[in-house]
Amino acid sequence: MAQDLTEKELLKMELDQLKKEVKNEREMVSKTGKELKEYIESMAAEDPLLKGVPEDKNPFKEKGGCIIS
Repeated sequence: MAQDLTEKELLKMELDQLKKEVKNEREMVSKTGKELKEYIESMAAEDPLLKGVPEDKNPFKEKGGCIIS
């Protein structure tokens, strides 16, 4: 798609995107990093990657084995 556009159209698209981005509210990394860390730690007890998934609720467990005789 971008190959079909002229340089002027590409620059206009870039300018429009920059206008959108300049409106975004900025936060300091020192503040948001701390908030993110606190959120992750508060949700750790519910994280299936940390505590695992119970066998009865695991949709990916093997339903049966393969027997070769």
